Amino acid sequence: MKNLKLICTNCGKEYLIDKFKVRCDECNEPLEVEEIKVGKIRNENILTQSIFDRYRDFMPFSSFDNSLTLSEGFTPLVKPNRLAEEIGIKDVYFKNETQNPTWSFKDRGTSACIIHAAKIGYKRIGTVSTGNMAPSVAAYGRKNNLQTYVLVNSNIPDEKLNPIAIYSPHLIKVDGDYGNLYYKSLEIGKKNDIYFMNSDVPFRVEGSKTIAFEVCEQLNFEMPDYVIVPTSAGGNVRGIEKGFREFENAGLIKTIPKIIVAQALGCSPIVKAFDDGKETIERFSNPDTIAHAIENPYPPSGNQVLRMLKRNEGLAVAVNEEEIINAQRLQAEEGIFGQPASAVALAALIKLREQNKIKENDSVVCIVTGSGLKYTAAFKKHDLEASDCKLENLSHMLKKEKS
Repeated sequence: MKNLKLICTNCGKEYLIDKFKVRCDECNEPLEVEEIKVGKIRNENILTQSIFDRYRDFMPFSSFDNSLTLSEGFTPLVKPNRLAEEIGIKDVYFKNETQNPTWSFKDRGTSACIIHAAKIGYKRIGTVSTGNMAPSVAAYGRKNNLQTYVLVNSNIPDEKLNPIAIYSPHLIKVDGDYGNLYYKSLEIGKKNDIYFMNSDVPFRVEGSKTIAFEVCEQLNFEMPDYVIVPTSAGGNVRGIEKGFREFENAGLIKTIPKIIVAQALGCSPIVKAFDDGKETIERFSNPDTIAHAIENPYPPSGNQVLRMLKRNEGLAVAVNEEEIINAQRLQAEEGIFGQPASAVALAALIKLREQNKIKENDSVVCIVTGSGLKYTAAFKKHDLEASDCKLENLSHMLKKEKS
């Protein structure tokens, strides 16, 4: 490991980086790897590099084993010109994280956690998740022959359970208060030598930085005005903002985009606290949204996200179910099928543009966090059609369709 420390995001207390430590002993707020001030991009053959090779100077590892990873990252930045024109904005981009190995951004953080776990001697890993993180940790655990424990809600549907089970982890459906399971798992992991790489652990945040690094390169270091991130626990948005900060430190970019936290109205504890001008979040009562992947009623990084938004002069916005489904459809019309949670970013952009909070000449990057195949039940919300035809009538039907 490099000579860096883990630092509390709230009180600044420092901890050793070569230990598994997630939250501060003094204030129980999340820890973060010390900010990197100097570095450069390793401009070698991108086809033979990993994200950890290319951005080595900005990673906390002095060395690492690429065989632990699954070649995550280097996802496309797609520019939907027709949609931008419809919305009435200069430039819109989709950072398409569905093209990671297990179809979501979580693979970036999982790989960083796997490298850290290996360096400090862990043979057992785990996570608490019913969304994208569960299959990601299960896949990387199986690939690296690690004992892997995935804790999920007891009422998880088979549609979400089987894509985890296929990797053969120790998959446990837990009956109890799922909101407390995050903290309980960290206690259990400490007693049983299990590295629980949950939603906002420090090295998961480090993996998420690479999204920002790639956006900078893909835009030739001309920064967008805004980056919109669907937000649940808060680890991913923290990592993206930190990545821009570190590139600014190194002189690679001149400005940092304003960050927009996007949540579903049916579960929006960060947005509620932001709108109320509060410095701490409160548990969201009776969460209910189709955007299940970001349905976290008490996000563990919620307070730090509020502090980050204040420093960054960013925004937070919540969108309703109709807006989410409409955005999922519009995204698909541009060739990208994202899960409802990933469509929350586009829905937020449309809403903010209608409110004139985002201007016509602004440029915006929307993070498409996970594949639509993660939650196919959303198909029921769309008017999807298919035609029937006998073979002998096919030519006539195609002529008809053409006209």
